[in-house]
Amino acid sequence: MERAPEPRVLIVEDNEAYAENLAEILETSGYRPRLASTCAGAMASAAAGFELALVDLRLPDGDGTELAARLKTLSPDSEIVVLTGNATVETAASAVRAGAFAYLVKPCPTDQLLLTLEQAMRQVRLHGEKRELTRRALISEKLAAVGTLTAGLSHEIRNPLNAAGLQLEILERRLKKLAAEQQPALLEPLGLVRHEIRRLEQLVQDFLQFARPRELHPKPVEVQPLVARVLDLLAGDAERRRIRIERHVEPATVLGDADRLQQVLMNLALNAFQAMSPGGAFTVHARPAGREVLIHLDDTGPGIPAGVREHIFEPFFTTKESGTGLGLPIVHAIVQQHGGSIFFGEREGGGTRFELRLPAAH
Repeated sequence: MERAPEPRVLIVEDNEAYAENLAEILETSGYRPRLASTCAGAMASAAAGFELALVDLRLPDGDGTELAARLKTLSPDSEIVVLTGNATVETAASAVRAGAFAYLVKPCPTDQLLLTLEQAMRQVRLHGEKRELTRRALISEKLAAVGTLTAGLSHEIRNPLNAAGLQLEILERRLKKLAAEQQPALLEPLGLVRHEIRRLEQLVQDFLQFARPRELHPKPVEVQPLVARVLDLLAGDAERRRIRIERHVEPATVLGDADRLQQVLMNLALNAFQAMSPGGAFTVHARPAGREVLIHLDDTGPGIPAGVREHIFEPFFTTKESGTGLGLPIVHAIVQQHGGSIFFGEREGGGTRFELRLPAAH
């Protein structure tokens, strides 16, 4: 899942000194404030996204309750807190009708303000949890479909593929009996066919692994040799793409299956390589973190588009023309099978960071 950043708070207040005071309080309390002094400025700033909004009732170019309703329509999962220096029953009722979470009178004591925002953030998180439950239900339905499809088609596909592979071997042996000058023109298309058969076999294997993962027998796995093995395998590909590889891996041991953990790192690394332009950098950080081992995989690519983030672990979702949409779901499934967790977010300085948290072996 996406790693939640600090909550973004949109402060809509035309009193510059008071707005800056609010921003300073929120920044030191773990929020990311943005300032706007007008309705127009607030709507423009809100387009970048926000979790909470503090909205003054009286603004130079409009009414705060009308703005609150517009902000709520723009971002239904966010919460609005209305601020006013002249509280009346009528303005409070208007704020409620506009969908405001709370109604505070200025100047508001700091502890009351922070408590109100904390309560509002709980509501925002509840909205997110409901979305996540809906997403998981959709994934479960797709998993059931994959299982049914796999059970019915795996043998039907594998049997003809095995037969085709056997016939290709026979054909290759016969072609190699021909004159040397005739062989290249005939063996080249044969190689292409064999490559496509291998690709289909891998596709069937992905379906099987995702729908029916084999039982896990965890053992202690040293992280440093695991990362070294993966990066050594990827060195040639990185050189061809002109991607610089860096590693900062402290001694640590996780509990798991070395082959499947290698598959996780390989898949995430290859996705990162494909996202980067020549001259990019891929960095692996790993260190013990209490009862877990923390692994970060950073790239300098363009990042994950907003419309894609909610779907990247869903089966069959892909942005690639020839992708199956099973790579990251398999990664997610393997990490969960290990009792770990996987998050992603923006890397500081641009790009994407995937974060793995795996149980440490003690």
